[in-house]
Amino acid sequence: MDSEDHMEIKAEAAVAEVIDLTTSVHSRFRRICVFCGSSQGKKKSYQDAAVELGKELVARNIDLVYGGGSVGLMGLVSRAVYNGGRHVIGVIPKTLMPREITGETVGEVKPVADMHQRKAEMARQSDAFIALPGGYGTLEELLEVIAWAQLGIHDKPVGLLNVDGYYNSLLSFIDKAVEEEFISPTARNIIVLAPTPKRTAPEVGGVLPDKITTTTSFISVPAYVCSVLAQNINEYSPGHEKVVPKTKWEMEQLSYCKTCEIPGLKEGTAIIEAQRGSML
Repeated sequence: MDSEDHMEIKAEAAVAEVIDLTTSVHSRFRRICVFCGSSQGKKKSYQDAAVELGKELVARNIDLVYGGGSVGLMGLVSRAVYNGGRHVIGVIPKTLMPREITGETVGEVKPVADMHQRKAEMARQSDAFIALPGGYGTLEELLEVIAWAQLGIHDKPVGLLNVDGYYNSLLSFIDKAVEEEFISPTARNIIVLAPTPKRTAPEVGGVLPDKITTTTSFISVPAYVCSVLAQNINEYSPGHEKVVPKTKWEMEQLSYCKTCEIPGLKEGTAIIEAQRGSML
C-alpha cells in the first residue's frame, strides 16, 4: 500500500469517526432556527450546505424554525427537514407570502403582521440559531440575535455556517471591532463556528488531505462542516459578560405586559402579551 492510499484511508477513518461522534450524541435542542436567503446564491456550495444542514437536523431529531419561504435556501433547508420526517415551522409576514411562497408549502406556516413579529416569534420558538448565507435580511436577523445574547436577553447558541468563506468579511469586521474595543473579546465568542476540515482533523486524530472533497466517499465537506457546527452548538456554554441579567429582562417584560393598555379597550385592561414581550 503506497503512502497516498494510506493517507486516503486515514482521512476516511477520521471523517467516519467524526460522523459517529456527532450523530450519536443526542441534541439538547428541540428546535433550531435557521436564518438564510430567499435566493439560492451564485454557488452550488450554498445550496449543498442548506440541504446538508437540513439532513443534520433530521439526524439529530431537531425540528426547524425558519422564515417560512419556499424559495431559495429557505426552500431547500425546509424541504430537507420536512422530507426527513421532522416538524417545520415557517414564520412569515403576510405581505411577503406572495413573494416568498410558491407552490406547496411544507410544515406549519405562521403568518405574522410584520418583520418585528417574525423575528420575535422565530426566536420564541427556537432553542438555538444557525445562519446560512443570505442577504440583508439574514444579516439583520443574525446580528440581532447576537446583540440579544450580548445584552443578556437570551443565552441560546448562535451558529454561523461560513460556507466557502462567505462570512469572512463579517468576521473580519467583528475582529476589528474587538481590536478597537467596541466589542469585548468574550462577546466575540458568542458566535459559534465550525472549523474547516483541515483545522478540525487533528482533534479526531487524523490529517485530512486537500483531495478529501473528491476522493472521500463517506461524507462531503458541507456535510462534515454541518456535523461539526451542530456538535459545537450542542456543547456551547455562554462565556461572555451579559450587559443585563436575563432574569431582569424577563421581569421588565412581565411588568410591561401588566401595565400597558390596548388603545380602544376599557381603562385598566392590560395587554396579555406585549408586541415584543415574551419573545424568548
